[in-house]
Amino acid sequence: MTEARGDVCGVLLAGGQSRRMGGGDKSLRTFAGKPLLAHIVERARPQVAALVLNANGDPARFADYDLPVAPDVVEGFAGPLAGVLTGMEWAAENAPDCPWIATFACDAPFFPRDLVARFLEAVERENAQMACAASEDRSHPVFGLWPVRLRHDLRAAMVEEEIRKVDTWTARYRLATVSFASEETAEGPVDPFFNTNRPEDLEAAERLLAAANW
Repeated sequence: MTEARGDVCGVLLAGGQSRRMGGGDKSLRTFAGKPLLAHIVERARPQVAALVLNANGDPARFADYDLPVAPDVVEGFAGPLAGVLTGMEWAAENAPDCPWIATFACDAPFFPRDLVARFLEAVERENAQMACAASEDRSHPVFGLWPVRLRHDLRAAMVEEEIRKVDTWTARYRLATVSFASEETAEGPVDPFFNTNRPEDLEAAERLLAAANW
């Protein structure tokens, strides 16, 4: 298992409205016998020094996870960038030894266990300012590595310029895109960033988990 980096704070992004899942908390839907969020925490926690959950509404519903819960710092369900900014500002105040945050979507239970390590390697190798994941010729900017020092720039972009698309903001910086290969299973190749947007996706993920060695 990849050793956690002491300079990275993990941010679990669960601030969306889960419309395609029928509303409610997608991260609390049952998957392989326990809430989806439990699988996400299990993969993310060993990779980072601290972990915070970005979620809106009553934080008591996440009490079982012993995680700090930080609601969006930009109102109006402003998308993943709001979660990134929330994580940056939370880390600046609560994890000052972490100059980086790594963000994880809470609907992708198979993301790589070496995600953060590879992000950090790519940033150093390419002299980049941030990193995001890719697979099968598609980028996954919700899985990213972000410097906390850019929190003021991101806040200005969101509040003053009303920027909401991740790609629009990252285009201003040196971004390292880290590609991850699909996992071979008995069901065929599986994208490590397979996400569970709809109830039928959860059922498919159950089959994939049973066919894989994860």
